[in-house]
Amino acid sequence: QVQLVESGGGLVQAGESLRLSCHTSINILSFAAMGWYRQSPGVPREYVAAITSGGTTNYVDSVEGRFTISRDNAQNTVYLQMSDLKPEDTGIYICAAAVSDYHSDSEPPVFNSWGQGTQVSVSS
Repeated sequence: QVQLVESGGGLVQAGESLRLSCHTSINILSFAAMGWYRQSPGVPREYVAAITSGGTTNYVDSVEGRFTISRDNAQNTVYLQMSDLKPEDTGIYICAAAVSDYHSDSEPPVFNSWGQGTQVSVSS
């Protein structure tokens, strides 16, 4: 059972920044990838960003240039640095892991483990 624990959410004003963290007790390089999704009311869960075990990063177009995903391998922690936040970024941010023996930097990972999420609220 993979446990992913998010932290760092909060209430900010538009234009401000937040950094989310996702910690696990498992060596994160054993995962094919780790990522972030967000869940907003009335909207399907949306992919936000991912980082593969090889270090390749990917973002949804709406956050490209504003959000940065990174990791600390020694701390088994993945971060999501969010800058220039907008009200439409509001939602529950959920950490995800692609638990697989198959690692690729060219194929989209299949996320199959999820955290509980941390709330991010951006006021205008």
